[in-house]
Amino acid sequence: MTDQAKVRRHAERIRELVASVVRSQIKDPRLGMITITDARITADLRDATVFYTVLGDAAAQASTAAALESAKGMLRSTVGKALGLRHSPTLTFVLDDVQDQVKHIDDLLAAARTADAEVQRLAAKSSYAGDAQPYRVEEDDEDAEEASAEDEDDDEPRAGERR
Repeated sequence: MTDQAKVRRHAERIRELVASVVRSQIKDPRLGMITITDARITADLRDATVFYTVLGDAAAQASTAAALESAKGMLRSTVGKALGLRHSPTLTFVLDDVQDQVKHIDDLLAAARTADAEVQRLAAKSSYAGDAQPYRVEEDDEDAEEASAEDEDDDEPRAGERR
């Protein structure tokens, strides 16, 4: 097992190396406006995943992916020599779709704001469904006397009842 700090250092170094080699040594015309965003490496230091973004449409992303795939051997040898490991890590390039996720989240937030505004608009025009006073109020003195008079009439036994 390898120390996690060492793994993080190697991942950061791989990201820097790949970015500098892509910028300076790869002269492939298919390579678009690319940014290396992150690199991750397994604990055994054998497999590295490099995340990148491309400025442009789907065609630019596809051509950049093809250019990186063709330059993978040179990038792997450069990374292996610079890291000084027994085994050069295999490189896997993954398109980082952060911009798409950000756009999706922004759309969801805009829809939520619109829904909240609609709820506020409807709440401003509405009124409560019940009475103004939803709780029972104690009866007045006159009502209490009438209720006690009715109770006195009930004191007489009914047919079939015993006292």
